Amino acid sequence: MRYFISILFLLLVYSGAYGQDSGSNIDTSQSRISKIIITGNAVTRGAVILREISIHEGDVIAGDSIAFITEQNRLRLFNLQLFNEVDQHTERIGDEITWYIHVKERWPVIPTLIVQFADRNFNTWWVTENHDVRRISAGLTLTDKNFRGNLETLAVTAEDGYTQKLGIGYMRPYVNNGQTRGLGFNLSYAQSRQTYYATDSDKLVYAGTYGGPVMLRQFEGGLSYVYRPAYASKHIFQVSYKNYWVSDTILKLNADYFANGKKEAKFVEFYYRYEYNGVDNWNYSLKGLKLVMQGVVRSGLEGLNFQSYANVEAGIFRNPFRGWYVSAIFRGRLIYPEDQPYYFRGGLGTQTDYVRGYEYYVTDGYNYGVLRLDLKREIFNKTYSLPVKYFTALPLRIYPKIFADAGYIDNPMPGNSFLSNRLEYSIGAGIDVVTFYDMKIRFEFAYNRLGQNGLYLHFNSE
Repeated sequence: MRYFISILFLLLVYSGAYGQDSGSNIDTSQSRISKIIITGNAVTRGAVILREISIHEGDVIAGDSIAFITEQNRLRLFNLQLFNEVDQHTERIGDEITWYIHVKERWPVIPTLIVQFADRNFNTWWVTENHDVRRISAGLTLTDKNFRGNLETLAVTAEDGYTQKLGIGYMRPYVNNGQTRGLGFNLSYAQSRQTYYATDSDKLVYAGTYGGPVMLRQFEGGLSYVYRPAYASKHIFQVSYKNYWVSDTILKLNADYFANGKKEAKFVEFYYRYEYNGVDNWNYSLKGLKLVMQGVVRSGLEGLNFQSYANVEAGIFRNPFRGWYVSAIFRGRLIYPEDQPYYFRGGLGTQTDYVRGYEYYVTDGYNYGVLRLDLKREIFNKTYSLPVKYFTALPLRIYPKIFADAGYIDNPMPGNSFLSNRLEYSIGAGIDVVTFYDMKIRFEFAYNRLGQNGLYLHFNSE
């Protein structure tokens, strides 16, 4: 494994200087952007598109920078996730440039069929729970990602099955003339007749029956404020009130489920998130830098005393040779104080914070870190035309890859956990498939420190 990590590290370092121009044949003339012509935006307001690009009418740029700058801005517009295609070209007459941008809009109102597993991932549901359909929640989310053409997002969710849920969320990214500040809100209610109440030997233990009484209820409501001073940077502030309730059955099984032996947790949560978007595609990055930092402070009214934690995700993505891509992604968490009730403790094995090859395990603890290294090769990249409005293009990209992961979580009271306070690591190979609306499918074969191996299926990025 150490040899693979060394190779990836060298590729990351080397790729920083790869492809630099030798300095010959440089066009040092200056050109003025005299006009920007946008077409195809039947729904999206022109001001929204102009807000995303870095150059505007009247700006003067060097002749040798035209191709680079226009391509960079094409990727910015594509990252809005409003368009299936963004085409562009420039016309230069003397020192005047006309920049033509043509977009093909996605269907703005997206009905998304929800198929949510009660378990942490598809693999746990399929293998550990014998693909029991009763452990699936099904529903529908109606999302307008471009409400009124202002890049506003309005989403309504209804879900039934293992979990019953209702929710609504709204976000308007620009409420001021400078288009730098936004406001939003969210409300949701969910309940389940079965839930986990403890971790035993790095596996979750559940209580309740599929048709029995409710075991867990959750109500959340919050207000959000967004500050985006520039394209690449975004600050999100949110204050929420949350009320969680568990049945007497859960409390008898784990008196430490919430704090102070309470069956309800009522608290106010202050949330901050910073995003730096320096990548070609936020949802499936191949080139650039990506940074996400989150901070949470919870003030308990009942069932929780005080909790704070900070998360970080940092990714570097490089293209050292044509068709080859290498990446390093780090995710970590610091929590204070460490003495937290079970529900708010969390650990490795949830959401994207896990070491590949350990999909069937959950490792309780407090502070942790995960490093993922990938080397992939693009072997297929084609877009198929479709004769359907808003669905005019079906992209398909395929990337075989090899990878290595390592992670660690500390737990001063590990109990019968055999993964806490130990380095978890794995190596493996797989194939990523990226297609319509940035949908991702990952097939991965991993071999871990325990000597176990398996084939895993995921529907998100690394």
